[in-house]
Formats: sequence, structure tokens, C-alpha cells
Amino acid sequence: MVHQITVMQKNKKSSNDQKFTNFENLDKIGEIPVYYGFLPHKSPEIKKSDIDLAKNLLEGDYIDDDNTSNAKLPLHVEEKIALVRMYTEDEMHMLPQPVMFYFKEPFKGSIKKGSGNYNRYCDLEIMGGSKSIAEALLIQTTRAILKEEGYENICVEINSIGDKESINRFTRDLGNYYRKHVNDMHAECRQLLKKDPFDLLSCQNDKCKKMNESAPSSMDFLSESSRAHFQEVLEYLEALDIPYRINNNLIGNKKYCTETIFSINNLDNEKDKKKQKVLAIGVRYDGLSKKIGAKKEIHGVGISLLIKNNKADLRKEVKKIKRPFASFVQLGFESKLLSLSIIESLRKEKIPLFLSLARDRLGAQVSAVEKYHIPYALIMGKKEAVEKSVIVRNNDTHAQEIVEIENLPKYMKKLEK
Repeated sequence: MVHQITVMQKNKKSSNDQKFTNFENLDKIGEIPVYYGFLPHKSPEIKKSDIDLAKNLLEGDYIDDDNTSNAKLPLHVEEKIALVRMYTEDEMHMLPQPVMFYFKEPFKGSIKKGSGNYNRYCDLEIMGGSKSIAEALLIQTTRAILKEEGYENICVEINSIGDKESINRFTRDLGNYYRKHVNDMHAECRQLLKKDPFDLLSCQNDKCKKMNESAPSSMDFLSESSRAHFQEVLEYLEALDIPYRINNNLIGNKKYCTETIFSINNLDNEKDKKKQKVLAIGVRYDGLSKKIGAKKEIHGVGISLLIKNNKADLRKEVKKIKRPFASFVQLGFESKLLSLSIIESLRKEKIPLFLSLARDRLGAQVSAVEKYHIPYALIMGKKEAVEKSVIVRNNDTHAQEIVEIENLPKYMKKLEK
């Protein structure tokens, strides 16, 4: 049984004036997330209390060493717990939501380590927002990093296990399915069935693999809201022409994973078990905060990826960035759908952005970022989405101009000069 341990809050004043001090000393890899709206941040420390919470939550399934194999990257729940604690203790709910972070270094105290040609992990996290654009933005940014690393033949694998209601229905049906085949199972697999039918989906026993080919799919049990969320994620990927395939066996751990689970794979290594296949893996973990004692649900989704051991690349000169040059305000799904391709075009001109993804009210989004003293705001509502244009607003003079999307990158580059 999971012990509920309260996440403690520090009695300190929340910093509402983001000074962007971590934009200094960006390397070649760290520069890329900045153009997608991620803020470089010092990696949190994993404390003993985080590990204790992880062990209590996983009830015997906790991994206490880095079993990184060539087939997959491990998910480490203690890192997500440390993130939830950081979000709570630093009162990040007071900042414009969601908060978007890039962690250059492994978390202090993490058991994750690189292997072979890969010498470090880096992480991208979006916390405080439940909208489906978060998953798409993480995938888009990670693909850009991997492309910069030299990977060309990569593919997204993705699945959804849905919300609590969806997971419970799926678990019941999955258990009923396996019980019909219990006589065909090895003794160890029978024990897994008694413990949790979910574990059998990742079982490498040949008989289980055969059974899993006909096993129920989690997507058949998605609630209406979870189905809509997942469909939106796929629409974003399709709008960006990002190739993906549904992998029904990509289910994560239901004790803290919710909704979307995804990985980015190197297709060149798919047939060679000795080479790294999975380059990045991401999960949404909306339900984690309450399970470890937080009073409110803290939405979160993140991705962890392996970076090559190429010190020459990391020493390459990058653009000096002091702060985001523009905030990007999008109102409504249609605008958000267009926004990702706009962000991509601005990235090619190296325009650093600040994103506010959670709210769909103009006043709330604009006022939320005014305190950051960002020079310009890009505003796209339903009208602009239809007309394929963006309002460019000078945050000092409040003067604004309507610019067609195709002309926006060069227009912003000219303003920056």
C-alpha cells in the first residue's frame, strides 16, 4: 500500500520576476530548446525522501540501478517526484502556466548514466498544463535535438492509457483476457498476473509475446476526454508532418503514468539488438502529485533523451541569448495547431520564444508575461488562424502590426537587429 507522505512547502516568497539568468553558457544542444520556449534550469536534486516515496509508490517494482539496455530507456519515478517537489516548494504555480524547463545535466543523485557513445541524459519538462499541445511540443523539440545530433531516420512511437477511469477499465479487461490463457503461462507469468496484468504486456517470454498479439488495447477503453486528448496530440504531429506509429505495448507504469506515452526511435538500429534503438522516452504523469501527498493535482509531461559523447559539437559557438525575444500567445485549438509550424520557422531564424500554453484568454496570457519584460508579443486568435496572420505587438509602445505567417520569420529577424 502506498504511504501518503506530504510534499512540504517552504515558506519563501515566490519569484515572479524571471531574470532568465540560466540563458548563459548554453551549448549547441541547450540552445535548441530555447527556440521552442523552454527555459534552461538547474536540475533538481533527488533526495532520500524522493526515493522513499518512489519505493512506496511502486511497491517492489522500484529499479535501484540503471538497467539501460539497447532496447529501451528506463523511466525513473524518483525524478518525477523530485520535479513535483521542486514545483511545490518553489511555488511555481505562481508563474505563468505551464512552466517549461530544459535540464542540461542529470538530476543530482540520479542513478541514470550514459552508455557507449552516449554520455549524458537531458530532460525536457512541461508542468502545470494539461493541454495536448505539450506532448506535441516535447516531441517536436526532441526531434530537433536528435536531428542536430545527426539522426535522420527516426520515428515516434506513441500510445495512450488514458485517465484513471480508462486505466481501471483496461486493467479489468486485460486481467480477464489473461485468465482465459492462464494454463498456457509459465509459473512466473502466473505470478505476474496475480500481481498486475499490466506487467504481462512487457513480458519477454515467448508465450506471453504470442498472447500479447491478441491482447486488448488500452485505446479501446479510453474515456471520452482521454480519446479527445490523444486525438489532438496526433493532429499536432500530422500538422507537423512528423511520422508516428501506434504501439499498443507502450504503456509505462500505471501507478504514476497517465494519458500519453511516447518514444522516439532510431530506425537504423531496429534490427540490431546490440545497438541503441530508443533515443528518447516521454510520459504524462498528471496523477503522481496526489499519490505522493500533494493537495492539488499538478499536471506534468516530460521526455528524457540520450545525448552523444561529442565534446567538439558541444564546444561549437552558439548564439548569445539574454532572454526570449517574443512571447507567443495562441487562442484556441486552431491557432495552437498552426503555432507549432510557426515556432519551427522562427527557430530557423534563431528567434527565442516564451510560450504560454495553458490559457485561452488574451488578457490572461498577455498580463502573465508582461512582468518578464519580453520585447514583443505574437498574438494569434481564431481570426488570425483563418487569415494565416499574426499580430506583432511591441510590449513597450503597445504598437502592433498584422504580419502574414509566411513573412513572420524575416519580419522578426529584422526587428531583432
